[in-house]
Amino acid sequence: MEKLPAQMTVVGISKPGGPEVLLPEMRPVPVPGQGEILVKVKAAGVNRPDVAQRSGSYPPPPGASDLPGLEISGEVVAVGRGATRHKVGDTVMSLVAGGGYAQYCIAQDAQAMAAPPSLSIEEAGAIPETLMTVWHNVFERGALQKGETLLIHGGSSGIGTMAIQLAKAFGAKVIVTVGSQDKAVACLKLGADRAINYKSEDFVAEVKAATDGAGANVILDMVGGDYIDRNYDAAAVEGRIVQIAFLAGTPKASANFAKLMVKRLHHTGSTLRPRSNADKAAMVAAIEANVMPLLREGRVKPLMDSTFPLEKAADAHRRMETSAHIGKIVLVV
Repeated sequence: MEKLPAQMTVVGISKPGGPEVLLPEMRPVPVPGQGEILVKVKAAGVNRPDVAQRSGSYPPPPGASDLPGLEISGEVVAVGRGATRHKVGDTVMSLVAGGGYAQYCIAQDAQAMAAPPSLSIEEAGAIPETLMTVWHNVFERGALQKGETLLIHGGSSGIGTMAIQLAKAFGAKVIVTVGSQDKAVACLKLGADRAINYKSEDFVAEVKAATDGAGANVILDMVGGDYIDRNYDAAAVEGRIVQIAFLAGTPKASANFAKLMVKRLHHTGSTLRPRSNADKAAMVAAIEANVMPLLREGRVKPLMDSTFPLEKAADAHRRMETSAHIGKIVLVV
């Protein structure tokens, strides 16, 4: 067992602001507590909540690290009391409540998963947050069934590209909205049945056309704004609309709620980070049962956009904020 250093390099948020506020600093290497493991980070996924936290609009939950970074992969180098799922030397990937932008990071033993050999260490670092978001929202909240149609807004995002693959693996039809031809091609290559360019096409009309007028059974929406009312139009009878973000800018919108009644719609939503450890552990158990076989067989893997060294986290955020990326942006430690 290697001797752990006392200090480590991390990238912290020096003050709320643009990408330039992400600065390397030295911190003590954390010590795993009850039910926790310490991971020597090899890769850390970059996600929209990191950008929101950096700009000052998404504070970490109580007790979580103030460092950004919600998903990591790497090697277990220490285990706390009561941590029995993983041992020193294991290669794992894990959701974390914060702290991923660092050389070492604490993870909950129950939330870490063995990284399958079919994935590179960078791919493993791009999976946990995205996979848990998609699994919980599309399959648990949205209850997507084989033969149903899923509409994904932001199809070329990290979440979108994972949702396409999982929905297809479970036998659903997939329609995505994207903002460019490149993004459309990438989504179709991953298995999407139809890619709608929202800049030149009306997604409500196109979804109806692609479903013989029936509409989408499940809609995964990270946009909000005027998409909320249009989602009600695009949804099938008994449709489920799952809200996971508001990239349109504000969580407020105007919508005709009569459509909820007439079509018997469900409009739900969730956030992952503030959920209890028990909730997250339950999601991990469901993923290990249902999705791990697909990962191990190589049938599902994250679409990788780009990698940046940890010290260049600001450049990774700049890339995400251009929205030019297709798939996942990952920091390599």
